[in-house]
Amino acid sequence: MNRTLKTYLLLITFLTLSCAVKVKMEESKKENPAVTELHQLFDDDWELTLKENPVFATMLGDKRYSDKLSVVSVAHSEELNQMNKDFLVRLESIDRSALPKNEKLNYDIYKRLTEDAVESADFKSYLRPITNRGGFHISFPQLHERVPLNNVEDYENYIARLNAFKVYAESHIEVMRVGIEGGYVLPKIVLEGAEDTIEPHIVADATESLLYKPFEKYPKGIEEADQARLTEAGVDAIMNSVVPGYKAFLEFMMNEYLPASSDDIAASSLPNGKAYYEYRVRSYTTLQVTPQEVHDRGLSEVARIRIEMDEVIKDSGFEGDFKAFVEFLRTDDQFYVDTPEQLMKEVAVVLKKMDGQLPSLFGKLPRMPYGIKKVPDFIAPKTTTAYYNRPSGDGTKAGFYYVNTYDLRSRPIYEIQALSLHEAVPGHHLQIGLQQELENLPTFRLYSGFTAFTEGWALYAERLGLEAGMYEDPYSNFGRLTYEMWRALRLVVDTGMHYFGWSRQRAIDYMAENSALTLHNITTEVDRYISWPGQALAYKTGELKIRELRARAEDKLGKSFDIRAFHDVVLGSGAVPLNVLETNVDEWIASELGM
Repeated sequence: MNRTLKTYLLLITFLTLSCAVKVKMEESKKENPAVTELHQLFDDDWELTLKENPVFATMLGDKRYSDKLSVVSVAHSEELNQMNKDFLVRLESIDRSALPKNEKLNYDIYKRLTEDAVESADFKSYLRPITNRGGFHISFPQLHERVPLNNVEDYENYIARLNAFKVYAESHIEVMRVGIEGGYVLPKIVLEGAEDTIEPHIVADATESLLYKPFEKYPKGIEEADQARLTEAGVDAIMNSVVPGYKAFLEFMMNEYLPASSDDIAASSLPNGKAYYEYRVRSYTTLQVTPQEVHDRGLSEVARIRIEMDEVIKDSGFEGDFKAFVEFLRTDDQFYVDTPEQLMKEVAVVLKKMDGQLPSLFGKLPRMPYGIKKVPDFIAPKTTTAYYNRPSGDGTKAGFYYVNTYDLRSRPIYEIQALSLHEAVPGHHLQIGLQQELENLPTFRLYSGFTAFTEGWALYAERLGLEAGMYEDPYSNFGRLTYEMWRALRLVVDTGMHYFGWSRQRAIDYMAENSALTLHNITTEVDRYISWPGQALAYKTGELKIRELRARAEDKLGKSFDIRAFHDVVLGSGAVPLNVLETNVDEWIASELGM
């Protein structure tokens, strides 16, 4: 993963600071030299972030690097790691005790993010730059959906990036070769079918490339002569840079990387692997917890949720045990659609219903809208049921919830409610949309975050559907519990495979025995955990903390508890570590009690 987010996924995409806030911040700096020094550090770090991640910069509306792709090499990764260490030295030189409370929090969060980035790089995470479902080769074909294409300059920049792809791909190959030499490779099992994500981009005709799409229809204002010139240049770039780049990557993957890949699925089998996985657990949960503690918590949650699932089965009137009910859900035609269009319509109806319930649960709602799209065909077989892409930084592209329409018999409609609430509203889009509109945070906090918070919130959002009346029959409620069980199972199988010696098949069997997830989804999920150690632990960890804090607030505030105010507090500081979230909620409770 690139430095942009200091190992965290981009969570926010557009920054709007009011004049009043800017003035207030400038006044604060004048009054307090420590604040001035701190924000200069933030600014310097942010400038480096934009330079090192030019596509991200373009998405934010900064066009200084819009004709470039990121520099990729082992030496450059090590150089950036040293820069992060230098930033930490500068941070330590600032007198934290002289900072006001809000700036101390900014200081602490920046320190945590940067230390996490350094630790990740020290473990040489950059030598495994792809997963079974992500990487430069998967994101690049969607470049035209991420950058503006409104005028001749935008098109010329787009073409320049197409021309840069061959070197970009070769640079990744060189990094992964070093990974092979050092034993930092992905497990062999998750690379099965890897060619399916590469071969679609090796075309004989440029018009067959996904990257040709911008040349099919130009925006108004671009003259026909320019259109002809740009199209010719685009075709040349696709055929002489993009296609050769993908050919080289395919040859490398088939002839070098796959033969060198590991039969062992555990992160603990990597060099210094046990310590590496322990770091991943701490990083993704934001807590000082061990793999054993996470594993045990998962076993407890699985047992609790299983009892609730059995109760729903009983209430449904179904005559049979858990295994028979799950088989019924997996095979009965009433739970499946026949066309992708039907699935998309089902999703749209669920979300429109939820839209109408949002004002009863939130005092503040985001201005930025969202839409729904199908997962691209070239990655659909290898990726999960759905995912969310945040809005563009320049405010011209909405957030989008991507629905996987591949293999419709693995997309039961009883899961749609929970899935859609998680990915769109009141889940990812609502949380990210609100964060992008915050006016009182430094830039780095608006564009970085903590997976335990964002995914924990999205899982909590699934449960909010109960209060909004979204689960109208026992099947959709069982689907909700299946999704909650899915996240609890992750605590068990991720730690099991990466730390306690579980086999891939044991993980698949354990998930199949305890949920109604289809076997296709279970298999793709397990392979995701194998190639992305620790990430899956964040969901349930974050959700449990939010539920714990809500129960605390309800208990202490009694009849004066306001669900809308509680949610505004949880989301009001953006994505934060779970200990910071707890402090925020406790302070709100105290203020409500007049303490």
